[in-house]
Amino acid sequence: MTQFSCSGFIVDIISRRIYPGTVEVENGKIKRVSEDAHPKNHFYILPGFIDSHVHIESSMLIPSEFARLASVHGTVGTVSDPHEIANVLGVAGIRYMIENGTKVPFHFNFGASSCVPATKFETAGAEIAAKEIEELFKVDKLKYLSEMMNYPGVIHRDPLVMDKIKVAKALKKPIDGHAPGLKGSEAKQYIEAGISTDHECYALDEALDKIKYGMKILIREGSAAKNYEALHPLIKSHPDKVMFCCDDKHPHELVEGHINLIVKRSIQKHHYDLMDVLRAASLHPIEHYKLDIGLLRPNDTADFIIVNNLEEFKVLENYVRGILIAKEGKTLIPRMEASTPNNFSTSDKKAADFKVEVGNQAVHVIDVEDGQLITKDLLMPVALGLPDIKKDILKIAVINRYEKAKPAVAFVHNFGLKKGAIASCIAHDSHNIIVVGCSDQEICDAVNLLIENKGGIAVVNDQEKHVLPLPVAGIMTNEDGYIVAKKYEEMDQRAKELGSHLYAPFMTLSFMALLVIPELKLSDKGLFDGKRFKFIEKVDSLQ
Repeated sequence: MTQFSCSGFIVDIISRRIYPGTVEVENGKIKRVSEDAHPKNHFYILPGFIDSHVHIESSMLIPSEFARLASVHGTVGTVSDPHEIANVLGVAGIRYMIENGTKVPFHFNFGASSCVPATKFETAGAEIAAKEIEELFKVDKLKYLSEMMNYPGVIHRDPLVMDKIKVAKALKKPIDGHAPGLKGSEAKQYIEAGISTDHECYALDEALDKIKYGMKILIREGSAAKNYEALHPLIKSHPDKVMFCCDDKHPHELVEGHINLIVKRSIQKHHYDLMDVLRAASLHPIEHYKLDIGLLRPNDTADFIIVNNLEEFKVLENYVRGILIAKEGKTLIPRMEASTPNNFSTSDKKAADFKVEVGNQAVHVIDVEDGQLITKDLLMPVALGLPDIKKDILKIAVINRYEKAKPAVAFVHNFGLKKGAIASCIAHDSHNIIVVGCSDQEICDAVNLLIENKGGIAVVNDQEKHVLPLPVAGIMTNEDGYIVAKKYEEMDQRAKELGSHLYAPFMTLSFMALLVIPELKLSDKGLFDGKRFKFIEKVDSLQ
């Protein structure tokens, strides 16, 4: 029988009070919470933080390694959509994540991925239909239907889309949303179909519109998409309708912080009510998704953190199921061995494969906005199909990783490279190879580096070639997370040395293939208009 107690100031976010007391733990559960007139310590004991929407795969780490890094920041659990690996390996990929996550003391709550593939306009490695989703709910005990990205399919009541929603509703499972920019009657239709959350809002009026129709808003602050500054007023105006998430977090940033950073920012910078902030960071996701995570009540699972004060939130200790998983900035979760399943079948490319015959014409160009997933569609002249480095118009290509096929090539603006190329096998959501570069040869070299390693990220410049291999599905590694973070930081710096001014060039690149985010994106099948949800003419035939 394991017993221990912690004394300090209890932060009761349910009754909205703070009082001196002691938490008694027995066999992984809270036996008693008592009030003390004179606590032994002047620390604060409160529920641990929860990321209400995250793709673990975007950290490039398997779940057990993600937990090691997140634990030091007071995170005790996540609401995780495994659709990145699901698009590569299908149901087997989801079960890989579940199995690996159970090896460590951490609350991974994986959802049943609703959009595999994300759209019919790209090549993925697998497909998950309504019958597989039902099996994941019943056999694997998953708690919710992950983000329904095909919002046009929901609005127009596409039968295949609605079959998945029907399964979730019949089993009383929450349904996550994904509908950037959707407002008015279309937002109402989307929400009335049963969609309960959205993490894609990038404007306050959009979020307020969705709240009006009954939706909850996940305020996102990730490595590429940073929407906190636009949405934080919701913490005051609609405190019961918000949660916090990062969505996508690269490893070096996960080393620096997680949900704790949003909590601190909300209190230190904007001075929001402490209890409103802490509820968004733990209570709301626990209640919405019916998570088996404790909230400092008798008989709850012993999941809590001890912090130095309620402004800095320096995490002194982190407990999950009564197990001390982190102490004063050091993780106590041991490393776990893991297998490296993959799905990769394509052949080396030639520089000529990336040639585009345009002539002196205006072509559609993907216009990148730093810190946002949305892009604009620009009509710009591109002479003879060559990148125009002075105007910051570069070539971008997506290469099918699952079968031999001709690359899809287009143009992108505002990436900033002055030389070389960067490539990634993290290309949401089908995870084909995506590359941007200043010449056909450099683009080709970067792509072939990833083909040789069956996944990863690459930087090429003249004679220098660098790669960070990601052997798990081509998008993650089972290596030590802290080592990966350092290696990724070096790759990020190399990309910036090529001239990129983007805050996270690799993360931004990975979203240039995400067709469900408007306006203009590129799949392995061609240039795609995310507003009209259809392909547009190839760049070499536009006038």
